[in-house]
Amino acid sequence: MIKHITKLMLGLSLIFSIYSCSKESPGDTPEPEPPGPDPNGLVYPAKEMRAVWLTTAWGLDWPLGDYTVAGQRQKYLAYLDKFKEMNVNTIFFQVRAMGDAYYASDYEPWATSITGTRGKDPGYDILTFLIEEAHARDIEFHAWMNPYRIATRANNGTAYPPLHSSINASWVVNHEKIQIYNPAREEVRKRIADIVKELISKYDVDGVHLDDYFYPDPSSAGVMISDQADYETYGSGFSTIQAWRRANVDKAIEGIHNAIVATKPGVVFSISPAASKDYNYNTLYADVAKWCQQGWLDLLIPQLYQEIGNNYNDFQTNLGIWTQFAYDVPVVIGHGFYKFGDSAQPAAFQSTTELEKQIDMAKKNKKIVGSAMYSAKYVLDNKIGIADKLSSLYEKPGVMPFLGRSNDAAPTSAANVRIEGNQLKWSTSGNVKSVVYYFPVVASGADRKGEVLAITEEHTIAVDKKGGYSVATLGVDHQESKPSDLVEKN
Repeated sequence: MIKHITKLMLGLSLIFSIYSCSKESPGDTPEPEPPGPDPNGLVYPAKEMRAVWLTTAWGLDWPLGDYTVAGQRQKYLAYLDKFKEMNVNTIFFQVRAMGDAYYASDYEPWATSITGTRGKDPGYDILTFLIEEAHARDIEFHAWMNPYRIATRANNGTAYPPLHSSINASWVVNHEKIQIYNPAREEVRKRIADIVKELISKYDVDGVHLDDYFYPDPSSAGVMISDQADYETYGSGFSTIQAWRRANVDKAIEGIHNAIVATKPGVVFSISPAASKDYNYNTLYADVAKWCQQGWLDLLIPQLYQEIGNNYNDFQTNLGIWTQFAYDVPVVIGHGFYKFGDSAQPAAFQSTTELEKQIDMAKKNKKIVGSAMYSAKYVLDNKIGIADKLSSLYEKPGVMPFLGRSNDAAPTSAANVRIEGNQLKWSTSGNVKSVVYYFPVVASGADRKGEVLAITEEHTIAVDKKGGYSVATLGVDHQESKPSDLVEKN
């Protein structure tokens, strides 16, 4: 993620003049019409992804320098139990941060942060453990990958670690402070798609997620290796080196999308761009709007880590820009959770009110389907009670939105929904869960705003409040059936 605490900004090219972004506006693209009013005045709560990023680069969130199997398991389960308690329903876990892996790979060595030694087998199937424990708590597991970075260093005085035996050295660029796969090479783009294919073939991940490291910002990468020679070799047909760079990244993103669709189409493909759309386009050479317009992404998660009213990257302004240029792609907002309670941050982050304002602002935009917090360890730190605030905002369970592709039909609706004494009962068919909605009693003629009472595999639940109850079923891909008619408890 960009500008995160100790994270380094990467680089790939010479310092070059910045070209302005010139693209057609999606302003004429109509937004989908909202559903008509419920004839009974029922307002069902919106679907909502509630996510947390869990960083493994440099062991930042996990495993925090703990190289023991027991310690790693304990630390991870502590996160999951806390997230479950808070009604968080998704984690973005960094499985590939430095051209390495948190699983046995034909393409990558084991990650240094697992054992302290790059390439050392940790002695257990980490990723299976991580996924199974998340799923056991009804938390989705999205595998977060960095596409190009292989290694970092402070300067030329330190050697980069040896390349994995499967890597051709000609595919790699060694800048002063960053070693990366060369985005200009077709072999590299194929390799990245193959790495994704390997991951989703072996493991039951719910999604594949990329952060914002593409062509990185040259200002923090030290002395750069020019890509002019590559442009002259591979850039035929492009009038500028900038357009060629964007095309290189475009091909990588399209290749990942195609690999997912061909291999396991139910996997959700998401990307989290930096806050400024123009910065992504002009400096990272990431034409995110094009990826959305082409349908290569299933979910967009812009990192809006600045406060409302920021002079350079205003939260509200960027929220509007990204939802406009996401086209038909759903948007989840990334929040700078790590900033809350940090005395070095602006005054807005010294109060939990800022997070509540941001989430409330996001919920008013119908293209937004949730929020993601960077990052996990700050949830446990709970500075200024910011995790407590998030828990209060997530007091009721959140139903995950349907985000990806599916060959499955929508699930069959719940049947025979009834109240017997203080028990709500119903029946279902197929591999589904049930969502129980509760609607309080309101004055005659007023809309009844519902809340999620439970998401469950059971077929009965205790109910002790007067009001209406409705049950819908959820398929494994989060497609939801038509909710049942309301049954009233008097």
